[in-house]
Amino acid sequence: MLKRKLYSTFFITIGLLLTLQTNSRAQQVTTPAIVNYIETYAQLAIQEMDRTGIPASIKIAQGILETDAGRSDLVKQSNNHFGIKCKTSWTGDKVYHDDDASGECFRKYNSAIDSYTDHSDYLKSQPRYAFLFNYDMNDYKSWAWGLKKAGYATSPIYAQNLIKFIETYNLNSLNEFSDDNSSALSSYFNLLENDLGALASSPKRTNLIDSNTLSLNDDEIQDEEVEVEKKPKPAEFQKGIFTINGLRVVYCKANQSLLSISKKHHVHLSQLLSWNELPKSTTLLKEDQLIFLQKKKKHADKDIHIVQRGESLYDISQKEGVRLESLISLNDIDKNKRLKNKEKILLNNESTSKSRPFAKSPHTKKHIALHVVKQGESLYTIAKKYKTTIDSIKDANSMKRNELQVGQSLKIPK
Repeated sequence: MLKRKLYSTFFITIGLLLTLQTNSRAQQVTTPAIVNYIETYAQLAIQEMDRTGIPASIKIAQGILETDAGRSDLVKQSNNHFGIKCKTSWTGDKVYHDDDASGECFRKYNSAIDSYTDHSDYLKSQPRYAFLFNYDMNDYKSWAWGLKKAGYATSPIYAQNLIKFIETYNLNSLNEFSDDNSSALSSYFNLLENDLGALASSPKRTNLIDSNTLSLNDDEIQDEEVEVEKKPKPAEFQKGIFTINGLRVVYCKANQSLLSISKKHHVHLSQLLSWNELPKSTTLLKEDQLIFLQKKKKHADKDIHIVQRGESLYDISQKEGVRLESLISLNDIDKNKRLKNKEKILLNNESTSKSRPFAKSPHTKKHIALHVVKQGESLYTIAKKYKTTIDSIKDANSMKRNELQVGQSLKIPK
């Protein structure tokens, strides 16, 4: 009898500990951070649902849980939203992170899009997850318990946590939307914000950062303030859609989600990133800026832009509606060059023949025109395009590694 009571007490204690662990986890991820995560990545989850049949509700719930609503060290270091480890088949970049064991190998991605895509492909390609696709997409409990049964995670309450997020934030509603139904998705966001009062109560710096768990030290705050002072104050732009250089453009505030902008104006996220020459990993705007809804032109109608103090070549590209690669080529200038106040930047081909402020010395070693790296390009594809070698390009640009960034300018040796 005593032994039975001891066993009973033991299991009740274990149950209480699991309950406390669940509640503790829910409290760590504050409501504003979760709402931000949902709004930022919902359309990605819907796109993947349309492509592979994995419920958007499950995908978002896993993303929230695995990344602590976008705030975990792992996701910040690697864009890994689903905690997928390297495995023997992985040939991409890697990071090492403490999980079930110390210093485990996790997959590293260039962007959140790559992580969401790889997660879908991973579940579709592994035989142990095949049974999940027999469930109805709205049967989130079977999907949650099925992921646990198949061994996706070691946590004993993994399924319960997924279910809790789906029910609390009505994530199953996402399964009803299609990729092109942005107005319906916006309505869902509005209901979510109104029901939870999340955005009204969130601090100014809520972009996947909660002030209770992550704060800036004084030095970082001072650095940010100095940087802001260097930038010219933004001009007063019209509300809604207006035109620059004959192109449709909107003026957006800092911390605004690129995904929400793409939904509102019925433009694909990938196009928005490409047209505004932003890194693929960009999800939220770091500062107030112009966002083009069409591809920028190779030149402007006027000849010259006069640099304002603190402007970069990218700032000028956005203000004038001219592609960054065109400005680099027209002015024979590196994209990261610090520009001087009142410096002249050429904006079209006609002005190039009249004046070239960055002309090279005749004794300078000749190179083919600078190549500006585009999305999806590698040293191999660039070398092949110009009929040269990877090592020659690396030597000409003093490169030690093969990694490239979109918008990076490369000198191509003859």
